[in-house]
Amino acid sequence: MIDPHVHFRDGEQSAKETLLHAMEVASLCGFTGFFDMPNTSPPLTSEKAILERLTKGERVAQGGLFYGVYGGITTDSDQVRELVRLHKNLFPRMVGLKMYAGHSTGNMGIVGRDAQRKVYETLSSANYRGVLALHCEKEELLKEGLLHPLARPPEAETESVRDQLELAQESGFAGTLHICHISTIASLELVKKAKGEGRKVSCGVTPHHVLLNLEAFNAADNLLKMNPPLRGEAERSALFEALLEGSIDWVESDHAPHTLQDKDGGAAGIPGFGGMLLLLKRLSEAGVSLSQLERLYGGRVAEVFEIEIHVKVPTLEQIETALEVARRSYPWDPYVTLH
Repeated sequence: MIDPHVHFRDGEQSAKETLLHAMEVASLCGFTGFFDMPNTSPPLTSEKAILERLTKGERVAQGGLFYGVYGGITTDSDQVRELVRLHKNLFPRMVGLKMYAGHSTGNMGIVGRDAQRKVYETLSSANYRGVLALHCEKEELLKEGLLHPLARPPEAETESVRDQLELAQESGFAGTLHICHISTIASLELVKKAKGEGRKVSCGVTPHHVLLNLEAFNAADNLLKMNPPLRGEAERSALFEALLEGSIDWVESDHAPHTLQDKDGGAAGIPGFGGMLLLLKRLSEAGVSLSQLERLYGGRVAEVFEIEIHVKVPTLEQIETALEVARRSYPWDPYVTLH
């Protein structure tokens, strides 16, 4: 299986997670490919940082594991052009680029349509044709001083998705837009419309947005805090149905562990491997075919990124064993109420 959205921490964030621990756990859970996000510390925004991360990650990724990274986009046009050059030279080790269209964990948010438009225009002029992964939460619609799910409302995601689709088209962007961790049906409808127009767009969904809802957050508080936040039951169940009908391209963990102390302090993110396995089990029990499971858990990723990685999903018996590994490998289990 491929997990195309992980935060393997390491370095200055080793108390939360390390490359070695993450890949050991993930491989025991059946994963053979990982795409690491750039909001590391230091962030993957320069050639030096990217090459150092790849060297360390590839040293750990033994025994047939594939480790790739995203380059993190900033507001500096020269830096964006440099990332395009690096992607051309380092692909598939550097799998694509990532833009945070709004702030999340780390300080990599590119806020406002003008700044975002400049990024798309730069990518277009540099003839970038790879994948641009997007964290979509419109900064102007985020609210302070409210409970986390209310502070980051559904419309913040949906309007940001709308912005990115419009700006990419207006700028003549020739690559593939990937909308990460979709959490609302309204966002999905925008993606489906763009696909219907023949545009190169994909979207992913996390297990937590498909298996957990706002009620779960209210019971667990910060332990289930992430960006975008959990939504109401109507959104959750509709996303599950969308997976069943095949309108979502793939499942991605957004594996982003923290220490319990960090979670008590309000850090956003949860361990993700257990959720990937639990959702795989639920989909299998719902009658999803083996070929479709393989597509959701890596086959479609390999197609979109044009990377050759063999995809094999575990059996139900193997899933049960792997779930135990995932549960005991992190300080808490986000899915404890679902077992």
